[in-house]
Amino acid sequence: MRTQPPRRRTPHLGRLVAVLGIALAVLIGIALTSYNQPIYTANEPKNSPTNSPSPLPTTVIPTSTALALPPRPRDLALDRVNPCQILTADQRSALSLDSAPTEYVDQEFDQARACTIRGQGSGTVVQLALVTDMSVNVWLSDEAQVSASPTTVAGWPAIVVHTPGLDSVCNVEVDTTANQFLDVLFRDGGNNPPLSQNTLCQGAQRVAEAAVTSLSRGRVAGG
Repeated sequence: MRTQPPRRRTPHLGRLVAVLGIALAVLIGIALTSYNQPIYTANEPKNSPTNSPSPLPTTVIPTSTALALPPRPRDLALDRVNPCQILTADQRSALSLDSAPTEYVDQEFDQARACTIRGQGSGTVVQLALVTDMSVNVWLSDEAQVSASPTTVAGWPAIVVHTPGLDSVCNVEVDTTANQFLDVLFRDGGNNPPLSQNTLCQGAQRVAEAAVTSLSRGRVAGG
């Protein structure tokens, strides 16, 4: 983490919040599955099946409250990673992400390399951004105007980010190394009824787990 806040920190934080308000693309979805196990379909009653994982913690911590993340098991540098090659074809299939990954530059994260993958069948959208010029602690600042809850992703410290007033999206931010983090955004793509935020956060965490597993095993090609 920088010893002094960067001069452009406040604009960054404003854009980090603004990006969560992007209009949702309309996708027709029926079934939502997770990494190696189902969550539940969009049209089922909102009760998890017996084989679904435990819900993420519902207690959120305001960013004004000190939140200390545990140490990383080791560093996972993101500088030379191709964001669209993080998730393997098998992982994308298990996560019901059936569209081809599309790489782009994320203006909200200061030109971060990013990738979006849609689930046409599940009615979901995943965005992975490789943020290489700021610490994950940017989300813990009062300026971020979000609430956060700590978690772990495949052994790495992470933060589940909830933005007040935005129930159709959930972010998981993984602390990969000093001044770098992996941003995983998981959002509803037009299901009727919409997926709950708890479901979206479960989906975001599963995508993050799959991504960090690939990164930690050195499966990701550069480029």
